[in-house]
Amino acid sequence: MKGNQELLTIKSISQLMRYLGQPTPLHPLIALVNYSTMPAEKFEKGQKVSIDFYKISFKTHFSGQVKYGQGYYDFDEGGLAFLKPGQVVVSSYDMDSYEGYVLYFHPDFIRSYPLANAIMQYGFFSYDVSEALFLSAREKEVISNLFATIAAELENNIDNFSQDVLVSQIELLLNYSNRFYNRQFITRKTINHDILVRFEQLLEGYFKDDNALTNGLPSVHYLSEKLQLSSRYLSDLLKSVTGLNTQQHIQNRVIDEAKNLLSTTALSVAEVAYKLGFEHPQSFHKLFKKKTALSPLAFRESFN
Repeated sequence: MKGNQELLTIKSISQLMRYLGQPTPLHPLIALVNYSTMPAEKFEKGQKVSIDFYKISFKTHFSGQVKYGQGYYDFDEGGLAFLKPGQVVVSSYDMDSYEGYVLYFHPDFIRSYPLANAIMQYGFFSYDVSEALFLSAREKEVISNLFATIAAELENNIDNFSQDVLVSQIELLLNYSNRFYNRQFITRKTINHDILVRFEQLLEGYFKDDNALTNGLPSVHYLSEKLQLSSRYLSDLLKSVTGLNTQQHIQNRVIDEAKNLLSTTALSVAEVAYKLGFEHPQSFHKLFKKKTALSPLAFRESFN
């Protein structure tokens, strides 16, 4: 049966808990759910879902696929999967039963902490990573213990220290995940560098504030000037820590923004192109196909 073509956007964790038939979370900005307590059919198969918060899934016994971006998370005997706000997944047509936990936390929960900026260094919160993090038996034990610790903290009465403790535990979970991803996907590791973090913030803010619509695509000169660096120094620095120069970073960010717009809005391809700062839709089409091997329309159709 053909899946639901409409995008279901879930704005809050409380809304999601109601949808899943779960108790109201003790804290509105964070929740941990045991998969064994969820109903067997949570979403209609083929349903497109987007959430406005982070999600970390730990599936200890699961075999199947979950559509993610233009590809699939392909699990085998469990693993970890990650979503950041605004990304789209599609319910699988063939999902077996599974066990484990899922952690949800809203960006506002970490906003006043260094993690709010540092979370951008974790490359697994990206459409570019379309494989689950497979875990060895020892790694599963480490992750299980971390989730158990978070669960225990959430079961305590909320006090002045609860948020500090939970944010620290989330960061520890992400750091272990980064270590395990480094083992699995050595070339995907992103270096935690202050300039890189500020650079990514500039790019994110540029598109979030719709600067591209009025000022065009962000330029190397614009970004280096904002960071008070020469264009050459910025490109050399980025290449030394990520393997990509400034222009390549800009193009990758443009493609990520394009994927989100194509998968979550009804904007035409031309409207997406103009919103991203292209003068001519043909230039957008050419870059998108070069980077993804798909036309913008073909990418959009892959979600349906």
